[in-house]
Amino acid sequence: MGKTFANLKSKARKLKQDLFVLVEAYKHPATPLYVKILAVMIVAYAFSPIDLIPDFIPVLGYLDDLILLPLGIMLVLKLIPKEILEDCREKVEKSEKVKKKNWVAGAIILLLWAGILYWIVVLILNKTT
Repeated sequence: MGKTFANLKSKARKLKQDLFVLVEAYKHPATPLYVKILAVMIVAYAFSPIDLIPDFIPVLGYLDDLILLPLGIMLVLKLIPKEILEDCREKVEKSEKVKKKNWVAGAIILLLWAGILYWIVVLILNKTT
């Protein structure tokens, strides 16, 4: 079980690093426009609190996180020209962004969810009274 957990943790870290590679590829001036558009879509979806398939749906809810997102990342990475991809990987490895926890982004996402839950509760309470 410990080996499986370590393997999953390693894959999650690689996925996070690949997301930052997509961000760097978007910024790179030689990246083709269609790759930039796809990179932005994948990164936005990865950091968005809204999923294509809601997580509360049993089993299917996690398919987008476990299958669709990694497939999207792999597709965009394959579309990036090799020299640009190598340059972006080097920048990400030198950067401390991947190693740091982004507490600001986490706080913003938590505040968004708290706001949505508050709004739902207010709607429910207004309908019952």
